[in-house]
Amino acid sequence: MQDPLYIKGRGAQINPANRFLRQSTEKDVEHLATDEERELLLTENPATKYIEVYPKTIINKVESPDLPDYSMNPYQGCEHGCIYCYARNSHEYWGYSAGAEFEQNILIKKNVPELLSKALANPKWEAAMIMLAGNTDIYQPVERKMQITRQTLEVFYKFRHPVGIITKNALIQRDVDILEKLAEQQLVVVNMTLTTLDEQLKRKLEPRTSSAVNVLKTIKFLAAHGIPVNVMMAPVIPSLNDTEIPALIEAVADAGALGISYTVVRLNGQIGKLFDDWVRKNYPDRAEKVINQIKSLHGGQVNDTRYGVRMRGEGHWADMIKQQFNVGKRKFMKGRTIPPMNFEMHRNFKGGQLKLF
Repeated sequence: MQDPLYIKGRGAQINPANRFLRQSTEKDVEHLATDEERELLLTENPATKYIEVYPKTIINKVESPDLPDYSMNPYQGCEHGCIYCYARNSHEYWGYSAGAEFEQNILIKKNVPELLSKALANPKWEAAMIMLAGNTDIYQPVERKMQITRQTLEVFYKFRHPVGIITKNALIQRDVDILEKLAEQQLVVVNMTLTTLDEQLKRKLEPRTSSAVNVLKTIKFLAAHGIPVNVMMAPVIPSLNDTEIPALIEAVADAGALGISYTVVRLNGQIGKLFDDWVRKNYPDRAEKVINQIKSLHGGQVNDTRYGVRMRGEGHWADMIKQQFNVGKRKFMKGRTIPPMNFEMHRNFKGGQLKLF
């Protein structure tokens, strides 16, 4: 039975203090006279706030050897509310919590298209893989109104520059016209994240994302328009979604995906505290089992920072997950490949003009 004070529609049920701030505030319910008053204060679900910010640069150099060379993020914070999201920790650098505030305070970078145009027009810029976004989802709900992602894709096409996309939101279908043009010149690959086919689990794990059914429909839609799609089952969480691996690979293969990859769950920074609270409230019958199996992936800890190991894990459970993926890919995705990105075209474009000499 779910906690009666559970905040529906949000992933994080707590708001841990920002580790970089000396002072923090907490809800004080002890002075309230009735249980009804306490419950109202504890379960209040503030409306999402949208805050405009204006960075000076937008392309980030990624130092990690197991990630693309560059990333860029039009939004900070994410209303999708995925409880496992590693990006939660980055919200603390903006003065907010990695918990509820990550979902409720969304920073909007309205000048992203201008910053990107300036960067790609620079004669010193060499074409390289840029991942859009790599931190928070570029098609989260606010994008429907702001259209920063759409404008950004138009810039990529103008400069004939390759771009990788990560999202779990069906809103990406809106931009099929631009994506088709990019795909025709091998300038885009879409990475659709699908963590589970279980809609009930999905609503708890990532409450404001598109349903599994709509994600599968989106993969099929993009594939039908010639847009290459790789699926990311990220993360795999023992005793929650690990048994779905074969069925999920078959489902995305049937939808037209050209590839699939995975990462195992790792609870870095404040995510460990948030996830522990979440799993005990949603799955009290197996919470200890889930936590202990996560630890078994990372040498007794819930997190691992070692490059080359942190995203795949090690030990018995990691080996089982890897074997299931290998079998599933051989069975359902044999012969499928993601087309290579075209880096040559941008070298002939500067300032949006074709170089003749």
